[in-house]
Amino acid sequence: MSMHEVLQQDRRLVMLRVLNESPAYTANESILDSSLDAYGHRISRDLVLSEMHWLQEQGLITCKDMSGTLVATITQRGSDVAEGQATHPGVKRPRP
Repeated sequence: MSMHEVLQQDRRLVMLRVLNESPAYTANESILDSSLDAYGHRISRDLVLSEMHWLQEQGLITCKDMSGTLVATITQRGSDVAEGQATHPGVKRPRP
């Protein structure tokens, strides 16, 4: 596995964990971007949006546009992956 893939899988796990711990299991692109920065993933907003769309395509989150800002809500499947109760290709498995 390449370093790029390791970082990508970790970013996705961080996003799911942030959503899983957020009030109403929801956060917007700005909160997710700031959270990724806090976890050492300094990436562009465009890449944050790309990851949000990928997670949505996988059925791990839902997204909706709220006046030009993308807002994500974790699904039950996404919550299971965030907590390590399920696995998904492309998302790092959390440590116990």
